[in-house]
Amino acid sequence: MKGLQLTGYGAPADVLKLVELPDPSPPGANEIIIDVEASPIEPTDQYIIAGIYGELPPLPHFVGCTGVGRVAAVGPNVKHLKVGDRTLVPINGKAWVTRLKTDASGLRPLPDGDVNQLSMLGMNPVTALLLLTDFVTLKPGDWLISTAANSAVGRAIIPIAKGRGYRTVNLVRRPELVDELKALGGDVVLVDSPDLPARIAKATGLSKFPLVLDGVGGATTQRLLDRLGLYGKLVIWSGMSGELSPINNVPIIFNGQSLHGFWIMNWLKVPGNVERLEGMYAELAPLVASGAIALPTVGEFGLDQYVEALALASKLRGKVIFRPNR
Repeated sequence: MKGLQLTGYGAPADVLKLVELPDPSPPGANEIIIDVEASPIEPTDQYIIAGIYGELPPLPHFVGCTGVGRVAAVGPNVKHLKVGDRTLVPINGKAWVTRLKTDASGLRPLPDGDVNQLSMLGMNPVTALLLLTDFVTLKPGDWLISTAANSAVGRAIIPIAKGRGYRTVNLVRRPELVDELKALGGDVVLVDSPDLPARIAKATGLSKFPLVLDGVGGATTQRLLDRLGLYGKLVIWSGMSGELSPINNVPIIFNGQSLHGFWIMNWLKVPGNVERLEGMYAELAPLVASGAIALPTVGEFGLDQYVEALALASKLRGKVIFRPNR
């Protein structure tokens, strides 16, 4: 078997290498072995390779934060999966390998569907669901605001919210995306601008919102804080603008508003959360299999083509997929 090993931090051609690996030993009581079918190149992978992620692994390290494959063997205590089932590689499961052994906790059989789309289920849709459910208790008919709406997380927020009866204001930075995201189910799609608060109020009839999900940062963050209602919450899950956010703390104080950061790797460290994943996948997997949650893909590559694959992933809007056993 083979895998992509990170030996340093920097340009992929300099710090990654394809290595031969021994086959995994037989699975333990609660383990399974997965033949990896597909794994996307995520921004997280690119940041780790470059050495600019929030938490860097010890080296050498195998890369690939999410993926999907077929179960090749199961341990004696594993009853919820069988050989031949398609299932996810656990989040941060080092998926850029042809075969891996892992704990089966939180995993489940997946429905039939596009293998490339299913390979992206394990991280960004989970993040989207947690952003919608773990900070504010929304009711059907409630509105929320979501930035970076064309991102993997933003595109997942739209159908998940729609399925739960929530209504979304989706913010983008390019006007050509408006019709596309409306077609995906976004109730309101607006291009970010300094007059954003007035345009949101005009489009929704509302001036205040209980929940704002911010993946952009910069000046947008303060504009969104101005849209929060009493005790409203703004959850920051990324900073794609690369700009610092100037924040006026006075209205936060007098309105009892809260700012939260969210990083799924920290969430996974909380006892009991891994066990929650199986129920979350039960809601998310049908949305991916049906195409309700989908991302454009721009190419498939074998592991030996990692230099070309990562170069493409750094340039295009769309996912590049590794197919380790193709």
